[in-house]
Amino acid sequence: MEPQLQQALINRLLAVADDELILGHRNAEWTGHAPILEEDIALANIAQDELGHAVLLYGIVADLGGDDADTLAMFRDADAFRNVQLVELPKGDWAFTMVRQFLYDAYELALHQRLRESAFRPIADASAKILQEEIYHLRHSHAWVERLGLGTSESNRRMQAALDTLWPYVGQLFVESADAEILVKADYFPALASVQAHWEQIVIPHLEASGLVVPDTAPIDAPRTVHTAHLDALLADMQLVARSDPEATW
Repeated sequence: MEPQLQQALINRLLAVADDELILGHRNAEWTGHAPILEEDIALANIAQDELGHAVLLYGIVADLGGDDADTLAMFRDADAFRNVQLVELPKGDWAFTMVRQFLYDAYELALHQRLRESAFRPIADASAKILQEEIYHLRHSHAWVERLGLGTSESNRRMQAALDTLWPYVGQLFVESADAEILVKADYFPALASVQAHWEQIVIPHLEASGLVVPDTAPIDAPRTVHTAHLDALLADMQLVARSDPEATW
C-alpha cells in the first residue's frame, strides 16, 4: 500500500474508532443512574458494544503500522483524537443522551452499510460485524425518540431542547478530511455526502413523526482535530488509572 494511502486510511479509521470510544465512555457514565433498571443494563451494554467496536478498529490501525488499542485509547492527548465534538459533550439528561444516540446511531448505520462493501477487506469484515449490533442500537434509540417526543409536554420540551443543542454538531460527522479523495478513489471509504443523504432519510422523517421540529441552525464544519474543553476533562477521567502506571500489565 502506498504510504499516502496508508496514512489516510489510518487517520480515517482513527476518526471512526475515536467516535466509538468517546461515546462509549459517555454512555458508561449512566451506569447506575439510568431512569429505569432495564435501561441501566441496556445502555451499559450499548456502551460496551461501542468500546468493542473501537478496539476492533484500533486493531486494524495497529496492523497498518499504528499503535495498539491501549496506547491509542489511554496515552494520547486530546489534540491527537479525531472524534467529533458531538460525542464528547457531557451526557446531560436522558433526553439529551437519547437524541444524541439516535443521531449517531443513524450515522453509524448509514456508514457501515457502505463500509461492509469496502475494497479493503479488514474494514469490510469489521463493518459487517459492527453493523449487526448497530441495527439494534438504532432500534433502541429510535424507540426512545418516539416515546419521549410523543410523551408528555415536558418530555417533548426536553427532547426539542436536546435536538436544538445537538443539531449543529451533527454537521461535523459529514466534513470530509483533506485526504478523503484518495480513500474514495481506492474504494476504501465512501464519500460522506452519500452517507449524509442516507442518514437524512432515516433521521428527519422519524424526528418529525415524533413531534419534533428539525432545526435550521448552521452546522459546525470544523475538522475533527478541533475539540471542546469537555474532551480534556473526559480523557483525564478515562485515562487516569492507565497513566498512573504506564508500565503496568493489565
